[in-house]
Amino acid sequence: MAAKGGKKSVFREYFEAIIIAVLLALFIRTFVVQAFKIPSGSMLPTLQIGDHLLVSKFLYGVKMPFTGSLLVPFKKIGRGDIVVFRFPKDRSVDYIKRVIGTPGDTVEIRDKKVFVNGKPIVDSHAHIASATILDAKSSPRDNNGPILVPEDRIFVMGDNRDNSYDSRFWGFVDQQDVLGKAFILYWSWDIKKPLFSFQRLASIRWGRLANLIE
Repeated sequence: MAAKGGKKSVFREYFEAIIIAVLLALFIRTFVVQAFKIPSGSMLPTLQIGDHLLVSKFLYGVKMPFTGSLLVPFKKIGRGDIVVFRFPKDRSVDYIKRVIGTPGDTVEIRDKKVFVNGKPIVDSHAHIASATILDAKSSPRDNNGPILVPEDRIFVMGDNRDNSYDSRFWGFVDQQDVLGKAFILYWSWDIKKPLFSFQRLASIRWGRLANLIE
């Protein structure tokens, strides 16, 4: 005896498949991983303009959507991590920087050298483009602090130290605004070349693909 109701219509099957796919994509983007691209040179030479990367959104824990409140903590944000976060001055914009100071740390910059808790840090990723040292009165770029990082905040800087708009200029990042940790490059090319052109295709940086971000 045949079951009542018959088979689902083709339209209903496709509709349900699309809904499931959309919900799965939203879940992955919200809680698991998200793609970002690099539009500026503030993280040179570590990250180049035109790099496309994936950010782990669950490494530090499961967060409440929209509010950023931590529901299930996994790992604390650590010094040296490269993180994507909502820019404190305009939360509609996402920034990417390296974590220099975590809650309770005292950060100080003396003549371009970074000190955390009174000790110089191993700064192998830092790129200094200019030998000119600015005094603290004219700019916080090369001389800053000491500054105590408050609870639930982090102090971040770009690797391209002379050309990065970061915590030296606008302060701390709320940990609730951290979207995740950058962990792998999946694509890279010169975005200044015309799209859909041979020049753009020829600019693909094959050697950077699938590189882990450190």
